[in-house]
Amino acid sequence: MENKSLYISEIFKSIQGESTWQGTPCIFIRLSGCNLRCSYCDTRYSYATGREMTIAEIWATVKNLNLPLIEITGGEPLLQENVLQLMEKLIAEGKQVLLETNGSISVNNVPAGVIRIVDIKSPGSGMYEKMELSNIDCLTENDQIKMVLCGKQDYLWAKKIISQYNLDSKCTVLLSAVYNKFSPGELADLIVKDNLPVRLNVQLHKYMWGANSHK
Repeated sequence: MENKSLYISEIFKSIQGESTWQGTPCIFIRLSGCNLRCSYCDTRYSYATGREMTIAEIWATVKNLNLPLIEITGGEPLLQENVLQLMEKLIAEGKQVLLETNGSISVNNVPAGVIRIVDIKSPGSGMYEKMELSNIDCLTENDQIKMVLCGKQDYLWAKKIISQYNLDSKCTVLLSAVYNKFSPGELADLIVKDNLPVRLNVQLHKYMWGANSHK
């Protein structure tokens, strides 16, 4: 298993910024390649092939960074089949593993113990038609659904989706506003006004390190 390889865009240590672990020190493993082209994407550089690394090499890098929380992200990590073996390795080594996935690929085969953070892309992203909505049925109370919203119309769409699929009864629902396009304050006001059973998210790294930051 450890000789199997993946294409990696980058591995780095930062503060987790977009889930219920927000504010927690975290190691990020960003895989290369993505099958979507969201209008607000801020990691387009990850579309490129990246560096080929074996699972053993990835683990050696992660071990040296020395944190218990690891997030596998992209790009879209589930495009690379060997990511499942990487997750199994990290779980076996006692790490808490988060998987952030764009919602277009089934999460049914993700190893037990991995927390699945699954996007449902909004109409404003331009990618809603690509969603694998059967993922909703796979999720447990330990998982999370994330929706990134471009404005009030996306908010109204999210409100409808939450009700239609009873999302809040399945897992934590995270709503966030596209940085510099939709005010988090306006989104917060709408959530409070509607008593929506969600958690407000912000892209914490951008508020700490600037609009061009992805870390």
